[in-house]
Amino acid sequence: MSGLVLRLAGPLQSWGEHSAFAAERDTAGFPTRSGLIGLFAAARGLERGAELTWFDLLRITVRVDTPGLLLTDFHTVGGGLPSARTVPTADGKHRSGENTGTIVTRRRYLADAVFTVAVTGPEDRTAAIGEALLRPVWQPYLGRRSCPPDQPLLLRRHCDDPEGDLRTVVPLPRRLRFDRRDDGLVEVDLLTETVPADGRSAVTELADVPVSFDRYDRRYARRSVYRQAITLPGELCHSAGRAYQKALYQYMSLDRGAAA
Repeated sequence: MSGLVLRLAGPLQSWGEHSAFAAERDTAGFPTRSGLIGLFAAARGLERGAELTWFDLLRITVRVDTPGLLLTDFHTVGGGLPSARTVPTADGKHRSGENTGTIVTRRRYLADAVFTVAVTGPEDRTAAIGEALLRPVWQPYLGRRSCPPDQPLLLRRHCDDPEGDLRTVVPLPRRLRFDRRDDGLVEVDLLTETVPADGRSAVTELADVPVSFDRYDRRYARRSVYRQAITLPGELCHSAGRAYQKALYQYMSLDRGAAA
């Protein structure tokens, strides 16, 4: 199976995993499967209640290039309004009183994070996703609509071994944590959906496999995610700015022959 390679970066990202419709809106420390499938479905123009089994054969691997900083945004809704204009309740009425009319929420984001994602699966499906990301029906975003992605988003549409590329050739943005070891290698985290061959990993259970995105019937199944530290060649690190951008576009040029 072949696949594609994505770069998820931007001022803000938010990948909620278990706080739908709650006052505390969390974010996972990396892109969730539900967030990525939602991105692909939006790019293809699927409606909220559309069947999602088409995406089941995709395997997603995430490399944490820059983990970002956790940011909390404080929100209030409905404050200072007369009771007839406050937030509606479940029974169709409105909240009343100065102390109960305001809804307070806290939304968490990852600021300045960078992730590289390998999407592996049947060629017809990954090719369709790649084409959709080039000409999206609905704007892609990084978990929430307020989080547009930086460019380039799609690094390669036709890659024989996208997971191998994460380990060998996809450029890294240099950061303080990328101090080279004595052997010239750098260490990053890799999150996979399959057990690593060496068996060394931390396992996390997530409820982020989308069964339905229907507005009134959102449902998710569980999966296991395996986190491991891997070493990469120090030559993959590039200073932020022009050097890093140039390295990204050089990597993207590898796709030209396959896309022609």
